[in-house]
Amino acid sequence: MTTLRSSSRDLWRAVLGELELQLPRPAFETWLKKTEGVSHDEHQFVVAVPTAFAVTWLERRMYQAIHKAVAKVAQRPLDVQFRVDIGPSSESGPGDSPDVSPGLEPGPSKSPELAQRQGLTRTPFNSRYTFNTFVVGECNRLAYSAAQAVAEAPGEAYNPLFLYSGVGLGKTHLLHAIGHICASRGQSVLYVTSEQFTNHFVSAIRNRTTEDFRSHYRGVQVLLMDDVQFLSGKEQTHEGFFHTFNDLHTSGRQVVITSDRPPSALALLQDRMRSRFEWGLIADIEPPGLETRMAILASKAAQLKISIDDGIIELIAKRVQKNVRDLEGSLNRIAAYLQLMNVDITYESTSRILDSVVSDSARHNIEPENIIEKVAGYYQFDTDALVGRRRTKKISMARQVAMYLLIYELEMSPTQVGRLLGGRDHATVIHGAGKINGEISEDRQLRQDVLAIKEAIFS
Repeated sequence: MTTLRSSSRDLWRAVLGELELQLPRPAFETWLKKTEGVSHDEHQFVVAVPTAFAVTWLERRMYQAIHKAVAKVAQRPLDVQFRVDIGPSSESGPGDSPDVSPGLEPGPSKSPELAQRQGLTRTPFNSRYTFNTFVVGECNRLAYSAAQAVAEAPGEAYNPLFLYSGVGLGKTHLLHAIGHICASRGQSVLYVTSEQFTNHFVSAIRNRTTEDFRSHYRGVQVLLMDDVQFLSGKEQTHEGFFHTFNDLHTSGRQVVITSDRPPSALALLQDRMRSRFEWGLIADIEPPGLETRMAILASKAAQLKISIDDGIIELIAKRVQKNVRDLEGSLNRIAAYLQLMNVDITYESTSRILDSVVSDSARHNIEPENIIEKVAGYYQFDTDALVGRRRTKKISMARQVAMYLLIYELEMSPTQVGRLLGGRDHATVIHGAGKINGEISEDRQLRQDVLAIKEAIFS
């Protein structure tokens, strides 16, 4: 058993081993993996964490589990203190926004004159899209790690790197993050969308400047191509990119490509191009899980310098599930409401704002019977119980939750809801839905139940 005579680092590693067995993997990976034991004495243990926000998160949501694990490993209770590690070896996490990735030190920057002489392409990378602002979870860990490896050694690791995912899940973010690191070291980097590449190629043919076109694209050390799927079916442009890719790859230059689907699913892409995409590493980015969505929102809130209760963060994360862009957009809308209206963000106001985010088409695609099914399933009844005449306390509450969801989510009239739930009159429906609406902000368990049901309905 580890004792206080052990080094702080070793002691903390043993604590992390305990916590890894106890906590959900996404929570451990996001908040604890990059922490480190710094010092300890008879009464206190100091742990270094990447960001100030991580300190707040660990203190609010994980302190009891951490304190218990430390006591077990150290064989005595210790006061655990978290501090932000701002030393040169520290690794940043959610909420930071420097332009250099953890563990990747930039090389000396070059003067504009020297850069121009060496053919450095000066791409305006988005300052918000860095490795340190990319929240990592199980859904994107492979893509993130591969992108970091590419940024550290362009042309050596994973060439080409092919990233694919749905809209708004971080592909472009990782391209810009790679660009930041490589450009900071004085390497020539070019970020281009497939549309920009196509327009440039067509213009080069029209203006007879194909030699300039070749020099522009084949003279870089790192080419970052976004949304390559739009090259499908454009034979001449496809041919131009094929030769550009071959030239760069043969000369050991790095190529990173993104798409909304894997190479095998790019039906209109030529076989020879598809096979080249498969030479390196193919990594997908999946929609984030709940823990990762909450971490993304918490990081974004820290960047916006707004204080939002954990319960509100959880509400947003459960309502907006598929798309990181929509997730951040929802938080931006709530932040604007907070600042412009000068009011507190509550469960009710957040729900109203989020209701406007959910598109009408998405809401209209939900059948009323589906809501009744989900409610009945959550409370472990069959649907007949909700539309029937039994009035046990549990069935009555489940029935009222169904009334609440049908009125507030599908905007059905009380008369329509009453007819659907076994012919109940509209006054009963108004009372039931109003009761849930009134209690949901005060009753934490009820709030959790309704959120879980909504997640099942809209997933």
